[in-house]
Amino acid sequence: MADRLIVAIDVPRIDLAREMIARLDGQVNFFKIGLHLAFAEGIDALLCDLVRAGRRVFLDCKMYDIDKTVEQGIARVADRGVSIVTVHGERRMIEAAVHGKGRSDLMIFAISVLTSIDDTALREMGYALPLHDLVALRVKQSAEAGCDGMICSAQDNPNALRAAAHAPHLLFGTPGIRPAGTSSPDQRRPATPAAAIAAGADYLVVGRPIVDAKDPAQAAADIIKEMEAAKTVLF
Repeated sequence: MADRLIVAIDVPRIDLAREMIARLDGQVNFFKIGLHLAFAEGIDALLCDLVRAGRRVFLDCKMYDIDKTVEQGIARVADRGVSIVTVHGERRMIEAAVHGKGRSDLMIFAISVLTSIDDTALREMGYALPLHDLVALRVKQSAEAGCDGMICSAQDNPNALRAAAHAPHLLFGTPGIRPAGTSSPDQRRPATPAAAIAAGADYLVVGRPIVDAKDPAQAAADIIKEMEAAKTVLF
């Protein structure tokens, strides 16, 4: 179960990222690099060091561009030995991304709807579909386009989405994870680790509850323990 926990290293500097990774050594082996670090000085060396050390990297770059640009961007990511990369969930972008990864082991995960967005926000953005319907549509289209996985809230119910899309092998990564009793002011669709596993999440993406903890390794261990308990209940 520990392999299914991805820690988002959302810190502003590379030295802080390296310190956090060292503090989590032996507890976590899968790390997300997102916009907090994407443009920080030294990011290239950090990425190389993680891959060379056998760590898994989730590059959360949320690619959104014309097909050829996405295809070439994904090809460069595949060259780096990254495990997962995110692309926005439009069908042609996903098809281009799948083509760009070639025969590499890179997994393409499509963004459904950000966990910070609810129905009210979607209406303000001009979307006609309610949130649940939009998520279901993007999951179906992403699966048809050859995507490896989806990023969505645990509240979207990954198990139900797989069944509706007739895509039993589609993987789901769920951000917005907050242990019981913790706050989530900028997450409108959060879930506890246990709820996410019970709903069918394959990977849990956790940032601040671990990175901001006094003891990050213990915080990670507690989350893994909750994930294990949910798995025991399920099976």
